[in-house]
Amino acid sequence: MAQVRVKARKESVLAERFAVFAECLLTGVWIAVASLGVVTWPAAFAAGARHLRRRTAHQGGGRREFAADFRTAVRGGWVVGLGGWGAVAVAWVDVQAVRAGIPGGPLVGAVGLFALIGVAVAGLRAAAVWTPGDTWRTLLADAWRRTVLDPAGSFLIIGGLALVALSAWVVAPLAVPVLGAVAGAAVAVEERHRHR
Repeated sequence: MAQVRVKARKESVLAERFAVFAECLLTGVWIAVASLGVVTWPAAFAAGARHLRRRTAHQGGGRREFAADFRTAVRGGWVVGLGGWGAVAVAWVDVQAVRAGIPGGPLVGAVGLFALIGVAVAGLRAAAVWTPGDTWRTLLADAWRRTVLDPAGSFLIIGGLALVALSAWVVAPLAVPVLGAVAGAAVAVEERHRHR
């Protein structure tokens, strides 16, 4: 009888972990659809992260809650999304300076790419802890501090971003569900940081 309980417990833990993974993949699809507005990616990640936090806390939630969170987050999040695309444009100019052979171009290009990666990580960390009523300015300031002071967590998120890029390079449609895994990784990193 005890062996049956142990086996059932192991199976339930495995089933729960697989359910979280499946929820991450579904959330990635929702994030991709919500990000079609180009500047709405921070709000999409914030709604996705909040959905995953609810699911891992066994509080339910679904498509309607995701949509409601997205509508709330997009009010100030579109400005953050616009700023993110501005950072991408600056990094693109830096890469063009490197390609043109401008003196000092490689240094400027490297600094620009590292800054872009830092901005992306801070944006994801801010989205991972977003709740209705939070201001994006405060979230980003706190997330930037955590990005610098918790390098291990930041590198985990960079790994998630690399996974999305690799998935898109190998099989483009695979990048869509993997976005949810990145949101899940950001939530896990923030939980890890909170418990430390």
